[in-house]
Parts: sequence; C-alpha cells; structure tokens
Amino acid sequence: MSENVMSKDEILEDENALPSTALAISPTPASADLLRAAVDPALTEDLALALLKRPDLPPEVLEQLAKNSNALKSRKVRIALASHPHTPRHVSVPLARQFYTFDLMKVALSPGVPADVKVAVDDVLISRLKTVTVGERLTLARRASGRVAAALLLEVESIDRKTDRKSDGRIVDGKVDCKIKDAETAAHATRVTQTALENPRLTEALVINSVLRPAASTALVHAVARHQKWSRRKEIRVALLRTDHLSLARALEFSREIPSARLQELLASSRLSARIKDQLLRESQSSKVV
Repeated sequence: MSENVMSKDEILEDENALPSTALAISPTPASADLLRAAVDPALTEDLALALLKRPDLPPEVLEQLAKNSNALKSRKVRIALASHPHTPRHVSVPLARQFYTFDLMKVALSPGVPADVKVAVDDVLISRLKTVTVGERLTLARRASGRVAAALLLEVESIDRKTDRKSDGRIVDGKVDCKIKDAETAAHATRVTQTALENPRLTEALVINSVLRPAASTALVHAVARHQKWSRRKEIRVALLRTDHLSLARALEFSREIPSARLQELLASSRLSARIKDQLLRESQSSKVV
C-alpha cells in the first residue's frame, strides 16, 4: 500500500487522536472543512501530514495548503505535498526543485505520483548529477529510477573531483600525484557504472539508448558487453555492434547469432572501425559457406 494511502480505520484513528482544539476534518470529502484546515495559519506539521494522508483531497485544497507558509516550514509536509497524487503539477514540480537529492528520489519513486511529475522530478535530479558526491552517486545508482540510473551511466566520467579533495592533496616528491588521483576517479566511475547496471529499475530500452548515445564511453560499452545480464540480451548485442567502442572479440561473439543479410545491414550504420566490420563480414560469409 502506498505511504500516501490510509485505510478508513487508520483515518479514523488519526482523527480521534487529534487535539479537541484542532479543526475537524470530516472523513468524507467536505471541501469547505478541508479548505479551512488547509489555510489555517496555526496548522501544525502533524495535522498537515494527517490531512495529506487522505487520498481524496481535491486539487484546490492542496493548492491552498501549498500557500500555507507555516505548514510548509516542515520538510516532511513539503515532501508529502509534492508526492500526493492530486497535487497539481504547477505546485508539485516547483516545490520539488527546492528538495535535496534524496528527497527528489523519494518523490520520483512514490507510487501515487503522476507519471509526468515523476519525469519532471527525475529531470531535476539528473540536472544535478554533476554536482553530487561520489557516495550520493552510488546511492542513486543503486536505488533511483531507471532514468536516473541510465543518466549515471553517461555521467560517471564527470565525477566532481572536489569530492575527492583528500586524494587530490597527496604529495609525492613534492608534487600532487595525478596518477593516484586519476586512478581513484576511474575506480569511482567503474563502481558507479556497475552499480547502475544492477539497478532493478533499469530497462533494456534505457541500456540500449545509453550505449548508442554519442556520450557513451569505451568503459560503458565494455561494461555492458561483459555484464552477466545485459550482454545476453539479443537487442542489446545488436546495439553494441552499432557503437564504435566494441572490441573485436566481443563483436565476433555477438555477430555469430545474426543472419548474414541482417548483419550487413546493421554494419552499414555501425560506428565500428572498417577493420572490425570487414572481419565480421568475412567471418559471416565463411560460416555461411560451411
């Protein structure tokens, strides 16, 4: 059950627990009572959260609640408001832009949030990837939506080295050791890539789109080509054969299951080197003769 949905018993239990001085919130959609509660300047965090747990709140009540400055002082209230299934997009999206990284992730993964709002929130999160720390990237790679995980596959090489200041400060013979710094940055990028590829929300279509992007790195193509799960998918193998980073050994392996005519058509639009293309075509023709 969604965290924003309550049973009738739970609603009644929460309402019975409210102070007698609180504004009464009817268990049925009584818009006037709900509006009065939403605009009440004395509305507390607990009362606002109890209100937001109602799945039947109309958009106009949520809009008024978004204008209640006292209630919006609470981080929990802001997240619950942005996550409510009936909150208008023009309220939830600007509100989400003020959230921290993991609060954005929480909203995007909430079951009741409309699909278009989830996309908008993911876009905000993706736009911040260059500024988040390595630890945050790893958490996002593991737990965020498939779109964010796919974006991380393309962002791993832009890890902000400001997050690695301790390693940047290492001195060898009076100089900053750039080899150590670069090796650690590469190691962090590899961990983020591997973690994102294991994200349960990552889909085949997202992986294909990532490896075919011009920004896809050699490391990403090789990681997908070696991955136990993704490298076995037929359509992903086809996509990898269209990139310019696939090794000859992997290209030969993946091309063997493709009919000769289709392989020729595929290689016509592939970015593989001419040498690898010729080798694949020769192997395909020789196996056809046999």
